[in-house]
Amino acid sequence: MNTHIWLYAGLIGGALSILAALVTYKNVLKYDAGSARAQEIAGWIRAGASTYLKLLYKTLIALAIILGIILAIVFSGVEKQNHGLLTAGAFAFGALCSALAGWLGMKVAVEANVRTAVACKEGVAEGFTVAFKAGSVMGLAMVGVAVFGMSLLYLIWKDVEIILGFSFGASLLALLAKAGGGIYTKTADIAADLVGKVEVGIPEDDPRNPAVIADNVGDNVGDVAGMGADIFDSYVAAVVAAMLLGSSFYAQGLTGFQYVILPLLICVIGIVSTFIGLPLVRVGKDGKPGRALNLGTVITCIVFIVLATIFFAIVNAAAGGDPAKSLNWGALISTITGLLIGVVIGFTTDYFTNDDYKPVRRTAKISGSGTGLTIITGFSYGLISIAPAILGIVAATITSYFVSQAFGMPGIYGIGVAAVGMLSLTGIIVSNDAYGPIVDNAKGIAEMSGMPHDVVERADTLDSAGNTAKAITKGFSISAAALTVLAMFAAYCESITQYSGKDLQLDLMDPLVLSGVLLGCIIPALFSAELMLAVTKNAFTMIEEIRRQFKAEPGILKGTVLPDYTQCVAIASSGALKSLIGPAFLAIVCPLLVGFILGPGALGGFLGGSIFTGVVFALLMSNAGGLWDNGKKYIEAGNFGGSGSEAHKAAVVGDTVGDPFKDTAGPSLNTLITVMSLVASLFAPLIARYHIFG
Repeated sequence: MNTHIWLYAGLIGGALSILAALVTYKNVLKYDAGSARAQEIAGWIRAGASTYLKLLYKTLIALAIILGIILAIVFSGVEKQNHGLLTAGAFAFGALCSALAGWLGMKVAVEANVRTAVACKEGVAEGFTVAFKAGSVMGLAMVGVAVFGMSLLYLIWKDVEIILGFSFGASLLALLAKAGGGIYTKTADIAADLVGKVEVGIPEDDPRNPAVIADNVGDNVGDVAGMGADIFDSYVAAVVAAMLLGSSFYAQGLTGFQYVILPLLICVIGIVSTFIGLPLVRVGKDGKPGRALNLGTVITCIVFIVLATIFFAIVNAAAGGDPAKSLNWGALISTITGLLIGVVIGFTTDYFTNDDYKPVRRTAKISGSGTGLTIITGFSYGLISIAPAILGIVAATITSYFVSQAFGMPGIYGIGVAAVGMLSLTGIIVSNDAYGPIVDNAKGIAEMSGMPHDVVERADTLDSAGNTAKAITKGFSISAAALTVLAMFAAYCESITQYSGKDLQLDLMDPLVLSGVLLGCIIPALFSAELMLAVTKNAFTMIEEIRRQFKAEPGILKGTVLPDYTQCVAIASSGALKSLIGPAFLAIVCPLLVGFILGPGALGGFLGGSIFTGVVFALLMSNAGGLWDNGKKYIEAGNFGGSGSEAHKAAVVGDTVGDPFKDTAGPSLNTLITVMSLVASLFAPLIARYHIFG
């Protein structure tokens, strides 16, 4: 197995994926952009999203420069030539790639929203085609940039620890982009709903609401740019964790060198599978977009399994039985296990968040009895939803570990490639996710520009499927992050052992380890609280601004005077950026404090504690939030009294509670635990040496 040839395959696969994204983007721009009024509204959304991203990226560039200098200085003492400079460069490159993927996704989203609305005039299928094509730009760009970047760095430097810096850069930017975008979008969404729907009784996307443009901008900066950066981070971190394990086991003589680059090859197979699967995603005669999205994922999964099996068979046939050139079938089984369980977890998330099933419908029905029961029921189903995902993670962990051992490979490597397998279909999963905010914006533009009622209804049909698709993606990415950080945790332990010369013992009877576990458990709770308090603080400010405008200018509610949309956009932007300091501190500084003060064992416990509570919190909040949102939409579709009923008012409050759950704190937690694991692995050599000589 010629490793250089396969690395070039990674470069080519990544480049083709980027090219396909650009070609698809140009094709999306060919669709009809609609009337002057529709284009004007889309222009407001586009301008607001671009302004926020520019401010965000300026802030993050300054942070990346500061951290890059720190990394260059700190790692200059590591016994590798130019290690500090290379790590800093890889860090900056990772942050740049993550920003590029998010920016390109948002760029096409703000162009496609109005085109999707116009296409809905022809039918649901036509609107779906435009939105999904636009979403696929994000999916293809993200995996292409990730695979190309990692392959290029490894081809040049042949050092996985350099790619670890790349992953840290991508993860840190993802954390702040997702947290900032989540704060932005939920600030506007909550303010718009509470004043618009509850206080004055106007529809969700009514142009009389001063927060309506900020709300639509938030869909793009939170659910496209933010979520794209988030999944980019999980994707890269999973590959790097598996490569680190492969490199460590190769150094110990336990595996061949081919297992260092196998994770990259799995990603290339995933890209090819996505190329085949994307054109097959179409809405049939039943007009159900949710079914089309799910079927596309299943077909792509089957294609991946077939192609991966063929790839292993060809490599092993060419190797002629030479273990130094062949691939262990245990690695393939572990990869497929991760993939299949990831799909199963996605569909269990669908059960708890889709209005076709009992949890959403029962919560909607109970809403007729008041807000309290709405909150209790949705929260309870959110708690129940944790169980299937955790059972899936456990099944993937145990199966991949023992299958790998049975085939003569280190068990923990099996967990690493299972995480890569779970994320191998990221291209189509992200396409499904980016579709969601595009159709959400399309519905808003259709309403605000005065398109016929049947067009708004078709856009709403697409939007409902988009909410479920986003919920499935979140469940999928959280579960993948759990497997990824388990592999990263093992890589951290291997690194401590390598640089200290002693095995890392994590004994819960050791007070330092136990203290680390307890400290790790509280970080996800503190992180979630910081983000949601930021949302409530900023939403309060925006609510006051909306009320001020309604009072100062009565013509706004009469529809004779346009509100000042820019004020709400400015409140959401400045509030989101100011709220990022605390989350960054928790993610970067806390693991370092624990590691350098309490030692490697305590840091290992800290990572374990944060993983356990982080996954539980993330699943609970993402699923409960998605359930409340679709419960509200189910009532708005005419069930249990419809819009304006007592059930609807209670459901709006439930959705308001769920908004920061599902779009701010929940999906940011998987990035938090990934960043902390990367910080620990990156600084493991320094922590190990400090405690030897300290």
